[in-house]
Amino acid sequence: MSETTDGTTDGTTYEGMRSLRERAAALDAVDPLAAKRDLFALDDDVVYLDGNSLGALPAHVPARVADVVQRQWGELRIRSWTESGWWTAPERIGDRIAPLVGAAPGQVVVADSTSVNVFKAVVAGVRLVSADPRRTDVVVDATTFPTDGYVAESAARLTGHRIVPVDPADPAALRAAFGPTTAVVLLNHVDFRSGRLHDLPSLTAAVHDAGAVAVWDLCHSAGALPVGLDAHGVDLAVGCTYKYLNGGPGSPAFLYVAERHQAAFDSPLPGWNSHADPFAMTRDYAAVDGARRGRVGTPDILSMLALEAALDVWEGVTIEDVRAKSLALTDFFLECVAEYGAGVSVSPVTSVTPAEHAARGSQVALRCGAAPVVMERLIARGVVGDLRRPDLLRFGFAPLYVRYADAERAASTLAEVLAELPA
Repeated sequence: MSETTDGTTDGTTYEGMRSLRERAAALDAVDPLAAKRDLFALDDDVVYLDGNSLGALPAHVPARVADVVQRQWGELRIRSWTESGWWTAPERIGDRIAPLVGAAPGQVVVADSTSVNVFKAVVAGVRLVSADPRRTDVVVDATTFPTDGYVAESAARLTGHRIVPVDPADPAALRAAFGPTTAVVLLNHVDFRSGRLHDLPSLTAAVHDAGAVAVWDLCHSAGALPVGLDAHGVDLAVGCTYKYLNGGPGSPAFLYVAERHQAAFDSPLPGWNSHADPFAMTRDYAAVDGARRGRVGTPDILSMLALEAALDVWEGVTIEDVRAKSLALTDFFLECVAEYGAGVSVSPVTSVTPAEHAARGSQVALRCGAAPVVMERLIARGVVGDLRRPDLLRFGFAPLYVRYADAERAASTLAEVLAELPA
């Protein structure tokens, strides 16, 4: 920022800056999750606000992965499928994720990618209501992450169904789309661009009132806020593990199958890993019981066990505490952006993330006409967010390791960058 002749900095007094920095320090000092940051491999000179794309590395994971490679694979070799628990890893790790999304044990399995699990869930959802020939529609979030749309469209085409895209930001229009022809509704819990949190409880109830199956994509909510899959009667859900769950790049996704649907869950990908007796090698398929039906082929053990190790950072943490800090962090960041940006007239930013807590995930998206240049300069100055073209700056707040001081520094650096843009 450049100092003005009256002792202010781009419209913000030094006293105002000091006040925000002092508040950040005070908030960090009483943060019940503050100690969790020490469990991650982070640099103090970098503000990492891209955990909504790739979570930071838990510092103990490399040693755990080295043991998997050197001892379990290198020494035990094939014996590790039993002696090291490789074979049961998908459901064992699923049970560790389950409390973070509000699910009882035995309903979450870790397998494949989010995209593959979306395909399984949509097709299996269609099959759950196939006895009613009127149900020909698959309703999808019109603003969804592209893959969900691509996969849902292909699943609908394969099953002879029709795609009905609706914007969930218009709840009335969305509910109006649910009716006697609806088979499955696929929605994102949090919008990946704006950070808008959709009303999972009431929308799930509306889907059920229409006699349809509710499938939720939890990629931007798992590990960031309470989901309540069991409490709200969700039928099927999918989610990734490399964002707020810190499982690592490309770590396997998870699939939730409500217990009441498990006997009828008919996966469109019946691989040998979901066979009731996989080593019998029979020609006929017989599905295993429970959520394990969501398994397909041989698990990616290296990535799977890196994820299992990463989940250790959640010990002693409640998702309610995570949510409380998430809201406080994003509130504080928005306040700092407004304060520091008050005197910046060039390329101002506006938040497209809802201000109300009930409609906000754990990220803040700012609209900025010069977004590509601004994000490039922010990253060069050690503030790492990401860009969603053409004009959105995204900042993800992972409560286990993001500090209030990080929020303040990101906002002040953003104001500096904006002030340097040509008029």
